[in-house]
Amino acid sequence: MNRLHLAAFLFTTVLLTSPSYAADDLKKVAAAIDGYRFEFPCKDPMPENPKPGADGISARMTDDPKTNDKFTDVKKFGGETGKRYKVTLRVRGVVEPMMYKDGQQVGERFYIGGVPNNKTYNIYQFTVSSPAQHFFFNRDDKVGHRIFTIDYAATIEIEGGATLTFHGDGQNGHMITNFSKLVVPGVAPAPKPYNGQFIQLDVTDVVEVK
Repeated sequence: MNRLHLAAFLFTTVLLTSPSYAADDLKKVAAAIDGYRFEFPCKDPMPENPKPGADGISARMTDDPKTNDKFTDVKKFGGETGKRYKVTLRVRGVVEPMMYKDGQQVGERFYIGGVPNNKTYNIYQFTVSSPAQHFFFNRDDKVGHRIFTIDYAATIEIEGGATLTFHGDGQNGHMITNFSKLVVPGVAPAPKPYNGQFIQLDVTDVVEVK
């Protein structure tokens, strides 16, 4: 290969490979979100033949109303301060229904802004400090003793260095158990069913907003 051909080869290689490296680097700024799990485990072992619609006690249940069936994790988003990123999430899990209001419904289950609209069912909330916004993941038209799997994509905007708050609230120390032994393929503990409820967030794409 002569020098001219070598130069052309190297130039073409850079053009072909640079975007993928850039995409990988951008995805790293969302590492604080990637793989995060909201979990509401059941206190008791899953019975061999669960009763349909069964109510169970949450393993997060306490005697203190301030901590009963609640958890909060705070993390920091990567990237550069002053820059904004579009982050695409794949949202998967096994959940009970919850109602929300005064916000925006996107698709069947994703809800932007607003507030919870029921005092007993599980809340899955993700809050971003900048641009200030919060999101819910298990929206439904009505609550009830039902359990279902979710698997959908949601794209949100986050500024570099923003504070991320993951918050779960079972509200009353009880939950609808995974009585149908539902499994989300490819998500632990698959192929076994999770004894309780969970949502896992996986980052599938990050793009800088120009």
